[in-house]
Amino acid sequence: MKPKYLSIPYIVWMGIFVVAPIIFVVFYAFTTSEGVPTLQNFAAMGRFTSVFVRSFWLALISTVLCILIGYPVAYILSREGLRLQRLMIMLIVLPMWMNFLLRTYAWMSILENTGLLNRFLSFIGLPTVNIINTPTAVVIGMVYNFLPFMILPIYSVIVKIDRSLFEAAQDLGANTVSVFRNVVFPMSLPGVLSGIMMVFVPAVSTFVITQLLGGGMVMMLGDLIEMQFLGTAYNPQLGSAIALVMMLIVIAFMYVVNRFGQGEEKAVGA
Repeated sequence: MKPKYLSIPYIVWMGIFVVAPIIFVVFYAFTTSEGVPTLQNFAAMGRFTSVFVRSFWLALISTVLCILIGYPVAYILSREGLRLQRLMIMLIVLPMWMNFLLRTYAWMSILENTGLLNRFLSFIGLPTVNIINTPTAVVIGMVYNFLPFMILPIYSVIVKIDRSLFEAAQDLGANTVSVFRNVVFPMSLPGVLSGIMMVFVPAVSTFVITQLLGGGMVMMLGDLIEMQFLGTAYNPQLGSAIALVMMLIVIAFMYVVNRFGQGEEKAVGA
């Protein structure tokens, strides 16, 4: 069998489960329920501007927090021994083996008003906090669920950096901070950019986390789209228009991130 024929199953799979759904989304977005071409679906999106802003804002906050937490973890992990690295990677990946819903339900039991967190605060004499059903709870849930997608790409890049580069920089008089700023971080940027895309894209479209930890009080684009397709406000045309606009914004974001990464790589190479 010629090698080119081996790609046929993959092409068929992509055509059925990726290309065809996108075609249906585009068709519904530009038509009425009777199939008449229209732009009214996009005009009706104006009343959901706050949902768009909230979705991208919370996704951005979650992505930044994942970077602030994930990068130090990945960097420290890459400098440990091989046995400890394997153990820590297993511990980071282990929660992902559990069902996404179970992990989110666990955070509900921690953050609810009578949950473990408030019980602990009461036990040590501190005032309780109201976190559940707030944007803070949604951000906590997104950071927890998507943090491994930030740590692993950064770690996989840093661990492959040649150690002799660090020694050469130190021999030339660079201190630890200079080595990190001029060698480690620029060379680890591809991992950071991969992590940003792997966290931001699912965060901006999530709906399970918002429904469980937000209690329906923090609506995001995922909830809005689900409402149009499965909720009482059944309107697949409007839902398709929202999904299409969200997809275009995410693609534009990914393009900007990739362009930024290419510019940084050229600067480092120079």
